[in-house]
Amino acid sequence: MDAIKTDNLTKHFGKLTAVDGLTISAAQGELFGLVGSDGAGKTTTMRMLAGIMDPSGGEAWVLGRHTMRDSEAIKNDIGYMSQRFGLYPDLTVMENIHFYADIYGLPRRGRAEKIERLLSFSNLTPFRKRQAGNLSGGMKQKLGLACALVHTPKVLFLDEPTNGVDPVSRRDFWRILYQLLKEGVTIFVTTAYLDEADRCNRVGLIHKGKLLACDTPTNLKKLMRGIILEIRTADPRLTARLLRNRFPEASVGLFGDRVHLVTGDPDTGETTVTPLMKSEGIELRGIRQIEPSLEDVFVSVLSSQDGAQ
Repeated sequence: MDAIKTDNLTKHFGKLTAVDGLTISAAQGELFGLVGSDGAGKTTTMRMLAGIMDPSGGEAWVLGRHTMRDSEAIKNDIGYMSQRFGLYPDLTVMENIHFYADIYGLPRRGRAEKIERLLSFSNLTPFRKRQAGNLSGGMKQKLGLACALVHTPKVLFLDEPTNGVDPVSRRDFWRILYQLLKEGVTIFVTTAYLDEADRCNRVGLIHKGKLLACDTPTNLKKLMRGIILEIRTADPRLTARLLRNRFPEASVGLFGDRVHLVTGDPDTGETTVTPLMKSEGIELRGIRQIEPSLEDVFVSVLSSQDGAQ
């Protein structure tokens, strides 16, 4: 049985279609990532799955229960961590966890042992008496996760849990998620970080409410048409602009100090890019063919979708 399943799930806000006929599934014990830019429909999807928001059309099930008809029953078996998790800044770490334990009706018997395990699990034991408002961003996210786990959910919904968190805290957070997977918890996570999507068992790429593709990260990379040339120059922004003008039908992406050009001709670098940089007086520091990342795939799929419209 799928832990999560949607069938043509749709949500309208007036004339805006936030989620457009979404059909996906996540198996029990799977780490499923829904990936897209801001405004893609990720948060709206998660709220419908968690039973917080009713869809305008279509249906969804969590652990075999209908998200509308059985919403109250579902809440007993899921943990939900929103982008702005409701921590109380004036309460300590322990007081916040106890507060959520009370909300979920966790029995007093055995509660202390469970909370101690959560503190250890999230590396928050040294900060148990610290007020939540005085925690770092990464620690707040870990505390939010501990609160969401206090009632031992079978499915965990995480809405962009590492947004704005430093790289070290992001790594620690994902280490905790992997431990949960070993315990059989199904995790549904939304993220705008394509590098994080590589950590998921399967990934759904969503844009403007529509699912563009859904598969394992390895299989998604096979959707890439052509090859990727990574171009390094003294002025990457100008380089990207020139390449977009020179190759209007191609996918050109700016990745930090590097420019990625998707092309069907492996000789493009030598025959076109090099002469173009020379004619514009831009120092060319290197060109090489690289393996596609999920970010490359997302840009490529998005470009092909836009071109088909």
